[in-house]
Amino acid sequence: MRETEFNKKQVAKYLAWTFGIAYAIQFGVTFLYDKDPTAGRLVLAAMMFVPALGVVLSGAKLKDMGWKPQVKKNIRTILTAWFGPIILTAAGAALYFLVFPGHFDLSGKYVEAAAGTEALELMREQGISYPVSVLVSAVAAVTYGPAINTFLALGEEIGWRGFLYPQLKARLGKRKAWVLGGAIWGAWHWPLIWLIGYEYGAATANSAGYFGFPVTGMLLFCVITVGLGILHDWLYEKSGSIWVPALLHGAFNAAAALPLMVCLPDTGSARLLGPASSGLLAGLPFLIAAAVLMAKAGRGNRGTAI
Repeated sequence: MRETEFNKKQVAKYLAWTFGIAYAIQFGVTFLYDKDPTAGRLVLAAMMFVPALGVVLSGAKLKDMGWKPQVKKNIRTILTAWFGPIILTAAGAALYFLVFPGHFDLSGKYVEAAAGTEALELMREQGISYPVSVLVSAVAAVTYGPAINTFLALGEEIGWRGFLYPQLKARLGKRKAWVLGGAIWGAWHWPLIWLIGYEYGAATANSAGYFGFPVTGMLLFCVITVGLGILHDWLYEKSGSIWVPALLHGAFNAAAALPLMVCLPDTGSARLLGPASSGLLAGLPFLIAAAVLMAKAGRGNRGTAI
């Protein structure tokens, strides 16, 4: 990996642009989401390129982020990035449903609550049962989903792992940088958690809400992103290629909704625990893996502030 010197001015510009633009988009999407959720999701997908834009507007360079995939060298890290998220997501969902077996549901009530009865009726008209639909989604999450999502996730990875994490590690050392970087990454999503119930509320068919809304959701999401950020940055360091954490990010997003598809809607505060990996209980496999890496990590050398 390249040597990085901490540049306070660039980091400040990056955070100002990245948060300013993203927060403006998120507040705007709030109004769009009520009228047309599909259009809202498309805008949020485009928002994933804002961190990359923030790097450009900060004046930082993009050329040394590891643009070559180096496939032969990175077979192991690529396979880890591709299949690790679905394995850990399945393990976390299984743990959640062991604790809350009554929440498991294959009738399609989640899709009905999230997308309306029309979505289920369309499946029936096409002769597709709901369990088959879940299976098709699972196959997509294991096969082509991660590859497609990689190109969207790259926009975020350029900003977080490509620019911000190396800057923070140069200033604070690896462990502190991982914690602070992950918290910043989580806070970048806060307006969505507050305004549309992203991850734990109405946007995930949990209109019943949860305890301490929205603050508990905001803080919990930062815990999850600290853990995920460690996994992303570890693979970035191992591979030397920005494409590998982007693949991990894409694979995580591909698998993220699967546990919700087989869970009852409106589970209230239980949504803070799972079954999606953003919940504390279902997210344990990711958090344990991150904790192991954190324990092994050296403190690193501090760079020179300029």
